[in-house]
Amino acid sequence: MRPSLRLLLILCGASVLMVACETAPVTGRSQIMLVSENEERQMGLQAYQQVLAKEPLSHDAQANALVEKVGKRIAAAAERPPAEMWRAPHFRWEFKTIDKNEPNAFCLPGGKVAVYTGLLPITRNEAGLAVVIGHEVAHALARHGAERMSDQMVASVGTAAAAALATTVSGRNRTYLPAMMAAVGAGATVGFILPMSRAQESEADRIGLVLMAMAGYDPHEAIGLWERMRAANVGRKGQAEWLSTHPADTTRISNIRGWVNEAMKYYRPRD
Repeated sequence: MRPSLRLLLILCGASVLMVACETAPVTGRSQIMLVSENEERQMGLQAYQQVLAKEPLSHDAQANALVEKVGKRIAAAAERPPAEMWRAPHFRWEFKTIDKNEPNAFCLPGGKVAVYTGLLPITRNEAGLAVVIGHEVAHALARHGAERMSDQMVASVGTAAAAALATTVSGRNRTYLPAMMAAVGAGATVGFILPMSRAQESEADRIGLVLMAMAGYDPHEAIGLWERMRAANVGRKGQAEWLSTHPADTTRISNIRGWVNEAMKYYRPRD
């Protein structure tokens, strides 16, 4: 190996080891963070404004009040972490209801939350909605958006290093370079990016259970919510779990059953 390439690989490895690391709430998982909180929040606010400019907001006073009520309770729980389990985020929380028949919701960095009206028949009640909002708030609390961007950066560095190594290939083997680089890219996606996305989704489920429990909602409601989600997805074509950004519904339900007792430690019923 040429000295310059050896140096490049050493620098790539060192850069990964020297990046800022954080610890995810509840799970204690180590995270690579190459994006600052300020950058993350600015991007989140910009994306939120773009969504609200395009999507129709709900004029249903009852639906809006429900999303606002549940959202504020979950947000209050996020701002009061138990026993230093996480650092209070002090977000500028906003809760919007989008009038669209899609079973969807999101929370962007900085605490910008939106729930689509198509999700409400599946959530059915406050506790069911708390499962969803708790999950979405957990993504923001754990800085999953910034972590995804950081993971992409790390993957790009690895791909660049592989490309540099490929320049050493000589003779007939150069014919196979395009296929080799395509394989490297696919390997990074299937072997790193997608598994990390599924891990973040599972982590948001687990953190969300704690948040809803702290907000006074019974975490057991999450099992029923995801069983209804699975029923709603019957007949829809989906990718195999290993090619998906999300765990399969059956996987989520099984995991949640295992995490409910942990969340129940924080449950205090409220009127």
